[in-house]
Formats: sequence, C-alpha cells, structure tokens
Amino acid sequence: MKVVIDTNSLLALVRYYLSFDKNGVLFQFFKMKIETGQIIVIDKVLDECAYLSRGIVVSTLNYLKDKDFLKSAKVPFKTESLLAPSPAKFLRQVENQFVNVSTRKQKKLTDAEFENQKTSFLSNADMRQIILCLNLQQQGENVLLVTEETESSNDNKLFKKIPAICKELSIDTSSLPQFLLMDAGIDIGFQERRGDGTSHSQ
Repeated sequence: MKVVIDTNSLLALVRYYLSFDKNGVLFQFFKMKIETGQIIVIDKVLDECAYLSRGIVVSTLNYLKDKDFLKSAKVPFKTESLLAPSPAKFLRQVENQFVNVSTRKQKKLTDAEFENQKTSFLSNADMRQIILCLNLQQQGENVLLVTEETESSNDNKLFKKIPAICKELSIDTSSLPQFLLMDAGIDIGFQERRGDGTSHSQ
C-alpha cells in the first residue's frame, strides 16, 4: 500500500505523538516508511512543513531537511507537472462536484473570480495529493490518503475538504490514529507507571 500523508497529519505526529515516543520507535517507523516510499510526502506538503508552526515538523523529523536522505529517498515527490488521469473529466468534477454550491452563491463570485480560485485550488497541496492518489490507483496501487480533515468541516471555503472529494473519487482516507492502528508495523499502547519506576500494561 502507498500512503500519501498531508501536512496536518505530520504536524499532529510531531506535536501529539512523538513526545510519548521515548525510544524513538515511531520516529524510526516514519523514517523507514518514507525512505522506502511506502509513505509519500509531496513537494507542496514539505514546503508547508518548512514554515508551518516555525518549521516544527522538519526540525523534529530532521531527516526531512537532510539533503542526503532526501536525495536517496527521492523526497519530496514532485507533483508540479502531474495531471489527473482524465484531465477534462476531472476539471468538470472540480467545477461541479467538488464545489460547495451554497458558499459559491453566498460569495457571489463572478466567472473570472471563480476561475482564479479554481486555479489556485488545483495547485494547492490538497489537490496535488488527490491527483497523485488517482495516478497511483491507475498504476494498480492500493492507496490511502492520511489526513486530519473531516468530511463535514469546510470553514466556509469554496471547495470541499479532502475526505469529501476523496469519497467522490473512491480514494480511501484515514486519520493519523486510524492509520497507526491499522499498520501491523507499529503498536501503540499506554502503560501505568508503578511506584518503583517500573511499568505494566493495562
């Protein structure tokens, strides 16, 4: 399976999970998965990680700024010239199925304003990841897009969120916790610390 991971999932990883990763198991797990191409970090996501929250993702997952690692692992995945498998059909879907119709009416956008926002939307990290997933599926890969977004949240934005669009395109999505639970390579559990400094599972 190929796993495409978004910026907010990587941010959640370093903020909320790695602080409990005392032995570096999770840190190394992600490094190995990224290095072997099982987890894909695209160019737009790595760019966002470099400045989001003062670059906490790349400073914590320091291999994401190690030039030798990036070169050998072929990270990030370049998506600038990547096209959807059926470009004309995909554009129709963007204009009709992926739009929050009520938001478009509320904003009273002209055709020119809508085209500008559509162009911007097509080049952002979310859509680059989705287009990559479509290409991987066409190549016969099982694909999972890991995102912290939910289908219902749209923040009054013109276009739908990742899970809603992926549902239309039959792309599987998962939150970071769901992904960690389903992957046989990692086991996350909590232990109660005893008074003598030892711990035991609940």
